[in-house]
Amino acid sequence: MTKADIVNEIAKNTGIEKVTVQKTVEALMETIKQSMVAGNNVYLRGFGSFIVKKRAKKTARNISKNTTIIIPAHNIPAFKPAKTFITKVKSHVKK
Repeated sequence: MTKADIVNEIAKNTGIEKVTVQKTVEALMETIKQSMVAGNNVYLRGFGSFIVKKRAKKTARNISKNTTIIIPAHNIPAFKPAKTFITKVKSHVKK
């Protein structure tokens, strides 16, 4: 499902114009991104959490050049689904 599909589905289910729904979806995504860039987690009860994970500095190998490289410590965005969300996905069996 793409962002356009989500906008169409919400517009169909709520009766709100697609343009308004698209602005709302874009605003939601931008707010989540800005919050995570600032180092804050976003919690959506019953859906999941958008969290900032901290990765430690580590040593890796560049196989093509056969050299060792250092990957500095960095943050990455991650999503952790809520338990109720996981349960619903697991219980849904596709036929």
